[in-house]
Amino acid sequence: MESNNKPCSEFSDFELDMSTSTELKQEKQLSATQRRYYSFCRRKSFAAFVALRRNESQEGGSASWCCCGQTFIEHSSIHKHVARTHDSEINQLTQATYERLLRKLEEEPETEQEREAKPVDISAWIPDISHISEEELKMGPGKVLLYYFYCQVEDPHAICAWQKALCEKLHLTGKVRVATEGINGTVGGTIVATDIYTDAMRSHPLFKMDKEDFKSSDGGAECFTDLRVGVYKEIVPMGVDPDVISYRLAGVHLEPEDFHKEVEALLAKGDLCKDTILLDCRNFYESKIGQFTQCLAPNIRKFSYFPDYVDQNLELFRDKKVLMYCTGGIRCERGSAYLRSKDVCKEVYQLKGGIHKYLERFPEGFYRGKLFVFDERYAISSNNDVISDCRYCGRPWDHYILCSTQFCYQLVLSCPSCREDGHTACCPTCQTKGQAQSGAASTLTQHKEECECTDGRPRIPQDV
Repeated sequence: MESNNKPCSEFSDFELDMSTSTELKQEKQLSATQRRYYSFCRRKSFAAFVALRRNESQEGGSASWCCCGQTFIEHSSIHKHVARTHDSEINQLTQATYERLLRKLEEEPETEQEREAKPVDISAWIPDISHISEEELKMGPGKVLLYYFYCQVEDPHAICAWQKALCEKLHLTGKVRVATEGINGTVGGTIVATDIYTDAMRSHPLFKMDKEDFKSSDGGAECFTDLRVGVYKEIVPMGVDPDVISYRLAGVHLEPEDFHKEVEALLAKGDLCKDTILLDCRNFYESKIGQFTQCLAPNIRKFSYFPDYVDQNLELFRDKKVLMYCTGGIRCERGSAYLRSKDVCKEVYQLKGGIHKYLERFPEGFYRGKLFVFDERYAISSNNDVISDCRYCGRPWDHYILCSTQFCYQLVLSCPSCREDGHTACCPTCQTKGQAQSGAASTLTQHKEECECTDGRPRIPQDV
């Protein structure tokens, strides 16, 4: 599933420390609704704690925050300080807020959403596989499927329950997002199991899917750590209400052959071509190891930053023809719709089926390097080009590993030689932090990464 979840999010998305909640300790497993409530209370408590330290007496209207005898003039700085220093207070405030919310909810009648979340009969949508052995479902050659489908889903909770039951029956792992606007998923398993899954998806009355809607690559259930199926507002997290910017506003879909011709014509003109932009709407760590020749690859960390990137670089797109692409096509659906809503481009096109489908047709085409994927493989390849370098020695290298520093979720390009020399973190700052943590991991409080990798990169780059 196309997503943005390897490098972690901004400080507004701090992980919850569930162990501090007496209410949550009593729960062997929280429901999705309870987790959302607790997360909401955590964010509310964090914001309230920061707001109490705001200094309103600044001249000229500039804001500052005072805490622990220090003055902070940047919003991100006070957030970092509070997260590092006042975690226990935040947990106490969160628990108190959460308990008040639970008491309030107990007094309210059942909501329509809660009624929709109740179990439904999905047996009619589960295929009969009694003639297939468990060994065939678990053992043998495998593959990973990537797909999405936009349609109106009246009962996303029922679809979610069906997907969970279907995947578990077929011993599939992966991630599936369901929303009222459709479904988006990537699952891995044996060829037998994934073929049954594809047939089940295509035979469901809601999803009018073709075989071409599924992209496949070598892999299996081992490519994911578990199975995650859930109901969300968007099937790809752009952060814009799909009722406001709908996929129906998307750009013109180009088949791989037509897209190839457009890129060929663009490259033939070279620097003389001033009216066309080849736009990669993926994250920077994806385009870093593979991209189309002469593309514009925004240095953004998450797809939810893409709308802000467009807003801050509108003049770049004014009166231009834009050729967009992404991994499998889904980010282009919403991304092109958002770009078109600004009414500045002459034309907006998108690669149908994404890089996946293009590489099936043109493995030695204009896309060079590896294709990043959101699973344990990190990347797949169709050509031998290496377009990225080792972070430490600068030699050609494009195999990602996770930063070795505990609780840092950045990806790092470190060649075998540099890893042998101990360079296993995403940056020198994180490497030093990791060495200081060794032997004391059990006493650490979980937090997101705070190092050169994020501090040195603008959240929204200016490419105008």
